[in-house]
Amino acid sequence: MTPNTSIIIVPGWRDSGPGHWQSLWAERLPNARRVVQDDWITPTRSAWVSQLEKTVLAAPHPVVIVAHSLGCIATNHMGPEAAAKVCGALLVAPADPERRAILSDFAPVPYAALPYRSIVVASSNDPFCPIRLAGAYARAWGSEFVRMQNAGHINIDSGHGEWPLGWALLQSLADGPTAQPPAVTHAHPQPSVF
Repeated sequence: MTPNTSIIIVPGWRDSGPGHWQSLWAERLPNARRVVQDDWITPTRSAWVSQLEKTVLAAPHPVVIVAHSLGCIATNHMGPEAAAKVCGALLVAPADPERRAILSDFAPVPYAALPYRSIVVASSNDPFCPIRLAGAYARAWGSEFVRMQNAGHINIDSGHGEWPLGWALLQSLADGPTAQPPAVTHAHPQPSVF
């Protein structure tokens, strides 16, 4: 990863605890800053987006966002000034805020194309967002789409601690705008039919 990139880690609802890939990456990356919300349990869009924008605008270099779950939706609600500082975003297991009343302040989800390169990673059996909706987000946002099989919410509960695939995707974003993503479109190859 280039030292002239600021990595901003954006956890989702209830934060990302110890052992979660976001927490492990935050420890590993000297140029990473984690967005810390005042209220992880009853989130409001204005407070979360404001805190995210402050963190992005304070970064010393162009920003690559690493968001999980509701953090993906907060990222898409950022205003143009903060978004202009972003050069890439890894949007993992985006949430559907309309599925849980406590998250409804984040609805409706913006369906405008993002002004930077982005990769949406979603799982076929995520309990918080159907894969079809994640695919619709990716199309609307102009994101590359990585579909994982049976990876749950791509968090510690579904066995995603270190998460090497995500790390490779982050590297493809953080190594500059000309970097090509790894040749991975599925975490698990589909079986051949003879």
